[in-house]
Amino acid sequence: RHPPLPQGRGNYEGLIMETETHSPEAAEAAEPQTCLSLKPIAEGTNQLCEAIVGQEGFADLYKKIDAFINDEKLKYEYSMLNERGALLQQKQQAGAEISDEEIAGFEKLRDEFMANPVATQFLEAQEEVQQVQDRIHQVIAKTFEVGHVPQSEDFDFCSDGFGSCGCE
Repeated sequence: RHPPLPQGRGNYEGLIMETETHSPEAAEAAEPQTCLSLKPIAEGTNQLCEAIVGQEGFADLYKKIDAFINDEKLKYEYSMLNERGALLQQKQQAGAEISDEEIAGFEKLRDEFMANPVATQFLEAQEEVQQVQDRIHQVIAKTFEVGHVPQSEDFDFCSDGFGSCGCE
């Protein structure tokens, strides 16, 4: 059930309808006021995506992800494995005892899932995607931290955020 709408605020449906935009000009006018223009950021983001997609290994990475996404049975098994793992973790954090049967059941699900090459390839691909996303985020965050495009000396470790060491 949804909580009731607050009383005394008027017609919410009318408010929602009034704020909808139907033209690009109206949509642009409705954008919140910001310090940065989003257009060059969108253009740079598109260039970044082109750099990712244009790499030789991208097709293989995408195939691994796509094979998993199109396998409904495997996605279900992955979901069940994650749910079971979360349940066991909650029990452990709550101080409840986890039985040998529960552990064995989880390990059986995990072993069955990991025996499927599509599953292991998906997990490897997912890890690689996460590493790329983390590195991109790290450089963007550092840009806001230092106020300019970060160089290797701006990082607390020997890296430019992408594993290239400029410390030689």
